[in-house]
Amino acid sequence: MSQRQVVSFYLNGRLQHVTPVSPTQTVLQYLREQAGLSGTKEGCAEGDCGACTVTEASLGADGQVEFRAVNACIRFLPTLDGRAVWTVEAVAGGDGSLHPVQQAMVDHHGSQCGFCTPGFVMSMYTMYQNGLTRPVREEVLDNLSGNLCRCTGYRPIIDAALNMGNYPESRLDTELIEQQLVELQESCKTSLHLESAGQRYFAPATLDELAELYAARPEAMLLAGGTDVGLMVTKQLRSFDDIIYLGSVSELNQIEHQGDCLRIGATVLLNDGYAAVANEYPEVLELWKRFASMPIRNSGTLVGNVANGSPIGDSAPFLIAIQARVVLRKGGRRRELPLEDLYVDYRKQAREPGELVEALLVPLRAADVQVATYKLSKRVDQDISAVCGAYALRVDQGRVASVRIAHGGMAATSRRAPHAERALDGQSWDESAVARAMDALEQDYQPMTDMRATGAYRLKAARNLLYRFYLESTGMTDTRI
Repeated sequence: MSQRQVVSFYLNGRLQHVTPVSPTQTVLQYLREQAGLSGTKEGCAEGDCGACTVTEASLGADGQVEFRAVNACIRFLPTLDGRAVWTVEAVAGGDGSLHPVQQAMVDHHGSQCGFCTPGFVMSMYTMYQNGLTRPVREEVLDNLSGNLCRCTGYRPIIDAALNMGNYPESRLDTELIEQQLVELQESCKTSLHLESAGQRYFAPATLDELAELYAARPEAMLLAGGTDVGLMVTKQLRSFDDIIYLGSVSELNQIEHQGDCLRIGATVLLNDGYAAVANEYPEVLELWKRFASMPIRNSGTLVGNVANGSPIGDSAPFLIAIQARVVLRKGGRRRELPLEDLYVDYRKQAREPGELVEALLVPLRAADVQVATYKLSKRVDQDISAVCGAYALRVDQGRVASVRIAHGGMAATSRRAPHAERALDGQSWDESAVARAMDALEQDYQPMTDMRATGAYRLKAARNLLYRFYLESTGMTDTRI
C-alpha cells in the first residue's frame, strides 16, 4: 500500500505540507519554533493551564465542520494530518480590526498580565465559531474549564464571554472550510508513515491495516487522543521506537446501536462518547463535565481512558457497574470481554500482545435499574479523583434483585466490591442491609495513602458514598453533597 511522508493541514487558512522534526514534535513546538506564531504560549506542557489553546476543525461523521478547542502542548504535530488549526494570530480581521471575542475582552477588562489571554481568546473563539455567541453562564464555565488565570479572578473574563455576541457578527466561512477539508482528506487517504531520529510513526488508514500492523509490532505505543501519551513525552521525556496512531481509521470513529448495546469506537472523543452514554444514563452528566477540561475532552477518547486502565480513571467504575464490555481485536480475530475482566493488576491487562481495544459496548438502559456515580476530589474541576464510586441496583418488591458496586482509587485497578454486593443480594433494600454492606467494604479494599487521600479517608468515603446512594435511590434525600 502506498504511504505518505508529509503531514498536510491548514494553518490559519493556509495549506501546509510539513515534515515533523520527530513523530512526537508537539503542535506548540511547531507553532513557536518553526511557524513563528509565538502568540500560543507554554505554561505547563501538560494540558492543564490552557495557555497553549488553539482551535481545531475537522469533518464530523455527518460531514459537517466541527470546531474544538485543544491543547497544543501535548498534541503531536502528525495528528493534525487532514485537519485545520487556527491560532490567536488569525483571530483579528485582515485590516487589524478586533474580533468580537477580542473586543469583549478589552471592553470588560479581561486581561491583566496577558500570558493566559491568548488561550482564553481561543477557547472563546471556538465557542463563537460553534454558534455560542450568546452563551449562558454554565456554558461559559464549561468551555473555559481548561484555561487558568492568576490575575483576574475570572469575573471579567466570564463577563467578556457572556457579552461577545453584542458586536457585529464575524464567523468563519464553514462552507469554504468544509470544501477545503474534503479535498484535503481525499489527498490524505493513504497511510502516513514518518521516520526520524530512530522513531517511526504509523497512521494506518483502515482498521484491517491497523490490526495487522499492531499484531506485527506489539511493542508499539498506540496513540489516540494523546492526553496521556503526550505527558509521557513532555513530562517523563520518554521516547518511543514505534507509534501507531488510530485517528486516521474512520471505522473507529463511530457510535452505533448494536443489539442491546451502544457500540462506541476506539477514537470517539470523550465529549462525544459521554454524550452518547449520558443519553442512556443521565446520571453521568456531572461526571462527564468534571472528568477533565474541555480541551482534554476534545482530544482524549472514551475507549482510550478505558484502555489506559489507570486505577483512578473515572470512566471505568461506572462502566463496570452497568456491565459494559470491550471488543478486542488482534489481526483478523475479535473477542469480547467484560470490562472488569480486562484489568488484571496495576497496569496489567488481559490483552494479548498486539491486541487492541477496538470498541466499547455499553448496555442500553433497563427501565428498572437505578444507577449513580460520584466523584470525590480536592477541586471540582480538573482534578483526579481520590475516590470514584458507581452503583447499579435493581429492586424487586423491596428486595435487592441485583446490585453491582465498583470503585476507582481504592485498589490497583478499578474493580467491584464483591463482599458488599453479597451483603446486599436478596436482602431488603433498607438501612440495616446497607450498613452491613458498608462494613463489608473493608473486606473488598485496603486502599493506599498518597498525595490525594489517606487510606482511611478513602475507605470512609466509599462507605459514605454507598449510604448516599441508598438515601438518593429511596428518595429520602436529593441533597447533593
